Amino acid sequence: MPRLAAFLGLLLACFMLSLMAGKLWIAPSLWLSDSPAGWIMAELRLPRALLGLGVGGVLGLSGAVLQGYLRNPLADPTVVGVSSSAALGGVIAILLGLSGLPMFGLAMLGAGASVGLLVMLAGRGGGPLAFILAGMVLATLSGALTALIISLAPNPFATSEIIAWLMGALTDRTMDDLARAAPFMAGGSLILLTTGRALDALTLGEDAAKSLGVHPGRLQLQVALGTGLAIGASVAVTGVVGFVGLIVPHFVRLWVGERPSATLLPSFLGGAVLTLVADSVVRLTPGPSEVRLGIAMAAIGAPFFLLLLARLRRGVA
Repeated sequence: MPRLAAFLGLLLACFMLSLMAGKLWIAPSLWLSDSPAGWIMAELRLPRALLGLGVGGVLGLSGAVLQGYLRNPLADPTVVGVSSSAALGGVIAILLGLSGLPMFGLAMLGAGASVGLLVMLAGRGGGPLAFILAGMVLATLSGALTALIISLAPNPFATSEIIAWLMGALTDRTMDDLARAAPFMAGGSLILLTTGRALDALTLGEDAAKSLGVHPGRLQLQVALGTGLAIGASVAVTGVVGFVGLIVPHFVRLWVGERPSATLLPSFLGGAVLTLVADSVVRLTPGPSEVRLGIAMAAIGAPFFLLLLARLRRGVA
């Protein structure tokens, strides 16, 4: 309980930082004022911070669930193809000149199609190995189709818009974006949070888990559906933000231990913290524009991934 309180306190501090930080720092005393600072807070900073909290949270939570289910410390939402499939739907929308709700709908349609294909390819009794192999196939196929669409873009402006969106950002998001994504992210998170007991049992092996009442097909469906709803909605409004789901569960396990169910809620909070801090930092980059959040997370995540891989290799050796 004290550790959870510490996570909540840290999240609150990072949320307030996200509201204040930017090219123009806004003091708390101006948040509700009838002034340009108050307008910036209501129209730009608040929806951006709330989206950062939600998107980071579902990325961290889904990473913890996937690492527990697949029993692979290198697993994250990009592994199962949901992120790339939702991104493919968004890219198609940009190519068609769509935005707002139609773009969100196409991205969610891509995520939904990936969940259906993932369950079908993995099979209800296929287990984690079949699940991850099916996810890799979907991720590769979606990536190839996205590259094909970029190469067929009718003009450089469309290409530039697609690439900028794929990099992921919380810039210029509104309360409408939050209203579209929040129900799906909340629903997906609730489904993922219910997997804790089954993930704990799975650490004993599949046969032992079955003897404890875990239904592999049901668990697979929960993981796929929860990830599809939560990650699909986050990609639909921000583009692809990687590495949060890979990094956060590892740090969380240092605090709460290795039991999968104990890492789920802290990973949600930790993912929100990391995303809010990273988004606050990118706003402070010199110049008129800011670094895309997806680029910043890749700059953080790639070295972490290499260190983790080196550590795993030393463990094998």
